Amino acid sequence: MILYRLPILIAVMGLVYIYIVPAEPFAIKLIFKIVPMLMIIYYAATKMDENKKPVHRLLLIGLFICMIGDATIHWFIIGLAAFLIGHLFYIAGFITQWKFSIGRFLAIVPIGIYGFLVGREIIEAVQDKGQQSLILPIIFYMLTISVMAWTAIMTRNKWATIGSLLFVISDSILAWNKFVVPLQYADSLIMLTYYAAQFFIAHSLWTISGKRKQIIW
Repeated sequence: MILYRLPILIAVMGLVYIYIVPAEPFAIKLIFKIVPMLMIIYYAATKMDENKKPVHRLLLIGLFICMIGDATIHWFIIGLAAFLIGHLFYIAGFITQWKFSIGRFLAIVPIGIYGFLVGREIIEAVQDKGQQSLILPIIFYMLTISVMAWTAIMTRNKWATIGSLLFVISDSILAWNKFVVPLQYADSLIMLTYYAAQFFIAHSLWTISGKRKQIIW
């Protein structure tokens, strides 16, 4: 019964962090920020069989490292590096579940176009701000998260796909708001899409594990 209520509790704690917890003191805000992720990681762990596959461990590690990135994104490069490593674990996990089809393979085209168009604006904004040292890390990160989304699509797993695309949206809003132009309600949109992304990736472990028939498309 607790397990079935956990997604509701995750949503409630996420909303508490986004809309109720004040910005100061920073330490308290940070604690409330990572609480939903700790719950998501626990939720993911409960969704795995005793006989774990490599994908289970890889995605669980990815969730944990991304939580570190979330906790350290205030120090941008540190958080960016942690998220990048987390995405590499996601990619490794999704590759183990690769299910090839021409249609899904060609998803790399719209993902690539989106990454190029958004990335071009962000890089130009970074150059205008005189932050050239950020250009290569941002390019590498954008390439990595684009590959992560594509490999998630290639798993043919509905939840992994939704989660990965929400992650792309969340990071796009974050980067656009930080470097290009401030967006209204950016902080709320970033965290709502981020928590949802991580939850769906965690939930995909249920269908991968075999506890429930995989939802595919």
